[in-house]
Amino acid sequence: MLFCGCVSKAKAQARAQQAYLAGQNAALRRQQAEAEAQAPGVTVVGPVQYPDVPWVEGLTLAQAVATANYLGQHDPKEIIITRQGESAKLAPKMLLNGADVPLEPGDIITIHE
Repeated sequence: MLFCGCVSKAKAQARAQQAYLAGQNAALRRQQAEAEAQAPGVTVVGPVQYPDVPWVEGLTLAQAVATANYLGQHDPKEIIITRQGESAKLAPKMLLNGADVPLEPGDIITIHE
């Protein structure tokens, strides 16, 4: 009995299809990872050491200010969050008393002393 290492045309096409789909999935995963890595962070304007805060899921205002390393001589007098062109003023006492605000990628936080 002679066995041949031949593969049927249908099996060859199925393997080629699987390889193609695996390559496509890998490319999509790579693109998604790159997009997430390039997601805009949060910018903190004011007396801070690190104005560009990288985005992480669940980032809050207190975390962003701490990460930016606030260098002001006094407690802030005003904090403004700008999101998609709209601004909201916050009383810094609210933040100092433990209330916190969730942030979104691209938010700009302005701290006035």
